[in-house]
Amino acid sequence: MSQPATLLLQSQTPIGSEIFSIIALVIISIVVLLIQRYYLPLRTTPAFLLVPVFFALWLPASIVLLVPIDLASSAATEDEGARGIWLHPRALRVSWRITYWLTFTLTWFILPILAEFSDSGYREPKDKLFDSLRANAQYYAIVFGSGALAFTYIIIRYGGFSDSLKGTVMALAYCWGLILAIYLMGHGLVAIPRRLFRNANISGKLRRIQAQAPRVYEQMDDAEINLEELETVVGELSRRKGGSATLFQDWIEELVDMTNIPESQPRTTNLPRSEGDPSRLLPTVITEKFMADLTRRLVRAKHARSRYVSEWNSLLEDAVKTQAILDSAGSKKLDFGRSAPHAGFWDMLNIFTPYTRYLFYYHFVSYAHIALGGLLALASACIVWSEVVKGLLPSLSVIRYSVVHHWSGDSGQVGFAGQAIAAFWMIYMCAAALISITEVKVWRGRALVRRNTAHESAFWYASQVARLSVPLSYNFMTFLGDDIYNKTVFYKFLGQLINYTPLGKWFDYLFPAFVLVPVCATLFGLYGKVQRVFGFGVDVLDDEDENEISYGTGSWREGRDLIERELNGSSSSIVRGRRGDARSSTAGGSRAAPILSVPRTGSPLTPLAASPNGRHVANTSARRVGPSSSSRPGNYTEPEDENFFEALGHRFKNTIDTMDTPKWFQEIGQGIKKPKWMGGGDDDGGGGAASVSSTRPQPGGRTNSDVRRWFGGEGRIRL
Repeated sequence: MSQPATLLLQSQTPIGSEIFSIIALVIISIVVLLIQRYYLPLRTTPAFLLVPVFFALWLPASIVLLVPIDLASSAATEDEGARGIWLHPRALRVSWRITYWLTFTLTWFILPILAEFSDSGYREPKDKLFDSLRANAQYYAIVFGSGALAFTYIIIRYGGFSDSLKGTVMALAYCWGLILAIYLMGHGLVAIPRRLFRNANISGKLRRIQAQAPRVYEQMDDAEINLEELETVVGELSRRKGGSATLFQDWIEELVDMTNIPESQPRTTNLPRSEGDPSRLLPTVITEKFMADLTRRLVRAKHARSRYVSEWNSLLEDAVKTQAILDSAGSKKLDFGRSAPHAGFWDMLNIFTPYTRYLFYYHFVSYAHIALGGLLALASACIVWSEVVKGLLPSLSVIRYSVVHHWSGDSGQVGFAGQAIAAFWMIYMCAAALISITEVKVWRGRALVRRNTAHESAFWYASQVARLSVPLSYNFMTFLGDDIYNKTVFYKFLGQLINYTPLGKWFDYLFPAFVLVPVCATLFGLYGKVQRVFGFGVDVLDDEDENEISYGTGSWREGRDLIERELNGSSSSIVRGRRGDARSSTAGGSRAAPILSVPRTGSPLTPLAASPNGRHVANTSARRVGPSSSSRPGNYTEPEDENFFEALGHRFKNTIDTMDTPKWFQEIGQGIKKPKWMGGGDDDGGGGAASVSSTRPQPGGRTNSDVRRWFGGEGRIRL
């Protein structure tokens, strides 16, 4: 910033900027509360969860506001009209210290301890705390061990420790957060635009929903069976009236209250039997550790059941809505019916007529997905390019010129427009990283569930949000060049400590270029290929491979049948049958894998009945949209499950089957017997095994010839 601009800012009071900042913080607080309310019931959630999670979300959001203000305050424009929101350096320094150290404390100490505290199965708070500290002991041993090695390196290399301890701690925390942030952001930069492009195709979206149905249905059924087994163990435990069980009667009664087994239902029918005695499942002596483990497993099983039931219900709603949009192409009218009782405000808002709703969902939304996907794909390319070139050629960074609009010689200045664009870049980078967290499948079953998120999951996701905010914010500022971000208060507070050693400086400049690794892996479907080659049992990241949703076990056809059965109300018998098979297998000592394939019942073209809640239920079969082909010859499309050669064979077969065979052709060969070497008999004129039955006349003058057999196979075209 030039000297006249500096003197001008020091002589002014940023009253307007301070009012704007306060209003923005209030809006951020309201948004964070709404997010908490969406995933957690505020009335029944304890304060020790709501308060830390609130600050873990509020502080990163305030960083997105604080970085543009820091840029405009340190590189303010001389034109007062183009000047953005700015604050005094002292206010910025205090804000950064409070924000950073609160985020650091929440990420590395408070949230991990509270997460294990809430996941512990013990009853007393003191026992829960000690159990949490034992669970985090290994984690802290690794963290402090790495910090001790780095601190030793600083002492040996520089011979002093005036700023080494604080700098080492902050640099190590930044480096670990940057590694995780770059990997997750690289995946999200590809996944977000690709998802928008794919959702623009309504039929493709429906097929992907149907392809996900078998996996979600299987997981929901497994969660139900696991919960029932644990509930039955609790029921058997409650039958013990003597011995060591008497010491934990209150605890056992609490577990019984958590279960859903009626008093009239036998509690031993679902237990895997060992030598005919179900009590052998329980230890001879009931200990506090056993009770805590059983409590933890039961709570996790209940949340897992709630998670997969919520996913299944959401999948059904998406399938019905998507099928209704697809079917509206023929009638030009779209009606979703009455809204569900738990629907949000926008779902209950009814401002469209059936025709305008069709135009909005069938045309406008599709084109909006394409336009937004193209814009975000361009933004992703700019971010990746800026990450690659910022270390060697920072002047080629696209983000640099999109934020810095005013130049005074070689020094750049940031105005209000640059602040708004900088906020957009930061929001998109953080969204790419956070969306990737929700797609990762290896986080010990953690998930965000609407109104019923497990406490441990809420702590864990909040800690990831807090951990990624500071590295992504500083990484964004390095896009702007040394002449811009070296003047900021954020650099003087954190950047100098990261660049305290050459190792940290080179890591900060070169490591972000490895964003190409997750970008290429996601772009070319490397995760799915690795999974297929090595046969991993879990999905590392969701590739949404088109080939994976069309063939094999759990294909879209099976998902279509499962959705139809669920909407017809007939899937409950399937669930009971699968649970019965699982229980019978557990009686033999081990639980078999759930049966995924189910037989078809009825035609997929049969319209579905209305759902119990009164909403319009669309047909979820993969049929063509609109009127028959005879009424729209110019817009006819082949079914999606046929390739070109299959369709060609069907047309040839239909043409030949509808031709009347001439009488003279039918009389050829009558009375002429085949020789024995061709399989004919003396008393059978062509009734041998080699008789040409495919061209034998049928009643009505038709033949059952199938020209597709000429290409080989049984009625299917082959190359």
